Amino acid sequence: MERIKQAIDKARAQAPASAPFAEPAARGTPHTAPPPPRPHVQAMDVSYVHTEVVPLDPAHLEEHRIVAYNKASQHNWAFDVLRTQVLQKMDEKGWRTLAITSPTLESGKTVVSINLAMSIAHHSQRTAMLVDFDLRRPRVASYLGLSRNPSLNEVLAGQAQLHEAMVNPGLPRLVVVPTNRPVPKAAEVLSSQSVGVLIEDLRDRYDDRTVIFDLPPMMAGDDVMSVLPRIDAVLMVIGNGNSTKSEIEESMRHIPADRLLGVVLNKAEAAVRRGYY
Repeated sequence: MERIKQAIDKARAQAPASAPFAEPAARGTPHTAPPPPRPHVQAMDVSYVHTEVVPLDPAHLEEHRIVAYNKASQHNWAFDVLRTQVLQKMDEKGWRTLAITSPTLESGKTVVSINLAMSIAHHSQRTAMLVDFDLRRPRVASYLGLSRNPSLNEVLAGQAQLHEAMVNPGLPRLVVVPTNRPVPKAAEVLSSQSVGVLIEDLRDRYDDRTVIFDLPPMMAGDDVMSVLPRIDAVLMVIGNGNSTKSEIEESMRHIPADRLLGVVLNKAEAAVRRGYY
C-alpha cells in the first residue's frame, strides 16, 4: 500500500496544473463557476415511461460484489462515503460527468462504477446514469445480469436511438446504458464527433443527474485519452497489488491534476465496520 501511495504522490507532483483537455462547449456560465445553492425540496418522485424497467437478481448482484443495490446492506457504507466525497467535489466545480478508470485490468473499476452509481441514485435529490464506455471489454451488463437489445452497440452503429438503449434496473433515479459486445476501433469511436454530441446531451439534459462513464484501463490503449477531454472529472481506481508503481505513475501522468477527482484504493484489507459509529 505504501508503494501505491508513493506512486500516486509522485505522479501528482509531476502532473501539469493544466493539460491539453478541451473545454466543453459554453453553456451560459464558465465551466468552473460554482453552481447556485440547491433549494430545499421534497424527494423526487421518478417514474419511467419510455425507459424499460428490468428488476435485477439480488443473488447475482451479490455474486459480482454489487452491494449498493440493497440500501440495507452492511457493506455499502464505503460507497455512501465515496458518493458524498464525489458529489461535494463535483458540485464545487459545477461538474456533471465522471470518468472512472484504472491503470490496469482487474482493478475493480466496473464494480466501483456500478456501486457508486447506485449509491448516488439512493440520494433523494439526485439521479444517476451509468454508461458502459469500456468498448473493448464491456462488463456492466454482465455484472448486473442484464440481457437486452438494443444496447449502446446499436446506438453507436446508428441502428437505434439512445433512449431505446436505456434501462432502469429496478432502482429509482438510476438509468443504465449497457454495451453488449466489444466495439471495433474503440479509440476512434470514443474520439468521434457523435460520441462528443452524446456526452454533451447526457450532461445537459438534467441538472440533477450525475453521469458516470465506466472507461477501459489507462494501459489498455489510447481509448481513455481519446475521450477524457470531453468528460469533466476522473476517478482513478487502483487495485491493491494489481498495478506496478510504474504503471500507476504512467497512468496518472495522463490525467491533469485539476481534473483528477480522487483515487480509490480497491481490494485493500480493512476491518469490518460494525455498529452505528
